[in-house]
Amino acid sequence: MRHRLEYAPVRALVWLIGALPRGVARFAGIVLARLVYLLHGRLRRVGMRNLEMAFPEKARAERKRILRGVFDGLGRQLAEFCRFPKYTAGNVGEVAVYDGFEHFEAARLRGKGVLFLTAHLGGWEIGSFAHSLYGNPLRIVVRPLDNPYLDAFVDRYRTLHGNTTFGKQDFARGLLAAMKAGETVGILMDQNMTPPAGVFVDFFGQPACTASGLARVAAHTGGAVVPGFTIWDDTLRKYRIRFEPAIELTRTGDEGTDAVANTAKFTKVIEEFARRYPEQWLWVHRRWKTRPEGAASLY
Repeated sequence: MRHRLEYAPVRALVWLIGALPRGVARFAGIVLARLVYLLHGRLRRVGMRNLEMAFPEKARAERKRILRGVFDGLGRQLAEFCRFPKYTAGNVGEVAVYDGFEHFEAARLRGKGVLFLTAHLGGWEIGSFAHSLYGNPLRIVVRPLDNPYLDAFVDRYRTLHGNTTFGKQDFARGLLAAMKAGETVGILMDQNMTPPAGVFVDFFGQPACTASGLARVAAHTGGAVVPGFTIWDDTLRKYRIRFEPAIELTRTGDEGTDAVANTAKFTKVIEEFARRYPEQWLWVHRRWKTRPEGAASLY
């Protein structure tokens, strides 16, 4: 019963925002996100602490400006998510456009599958959804939501146009099957992990426990690892789905060493984009929660 009671107002809010014109929906989403920013002290504290570690040279006022921009971006993405049922192959270009698609196409033509390396940056939900509407559906690795009704609702929106999802509990098996079939899998690789699934690599000058499964699967299957980030472009007033050339893997013959080295490479790419677009990365996540043995907590 509790799950139903929690789900009903969320579904109503999504339908309400989704019924609004795009500009009004974005405004409403940003207003809601700014309310969360004002009311949720813990998220503000985590965000400011992360920004302090990542950008010690920046003034506190600048870090606050960046953090407010993160919440504006979350509100904008909420609005676009609510409008997913309105998007078609004919109007998706009003919301998101490709930038560097040739890099994705070259990787796909290798025929061994594509591992779409991305992060909680910009409009990650919009990117995968628009990609499917452009005729390039993919499989998405997700963490199921605690509320089963809400989880089913969100999954239905994500998969309206050919995308499929599988849970993190099926990570290795799902990736191996997808690479064997020559498919594309989207992986958000910027969240805190714990050993043994995670290894420590540098992220903004701090050791960050990071999932190494992507590196291991790429080495085993030959799947191309293509960085792709859905960036809000304030000039275009829409998102750019930016693809970079496939990452050349380190191959020394030592599986463990290579997994750490390649995970570090992938994480460095995410850091580069977070530095380039600091207002668009999800600073409110406790990215450095897991610490090396004996190290003090950063939070």
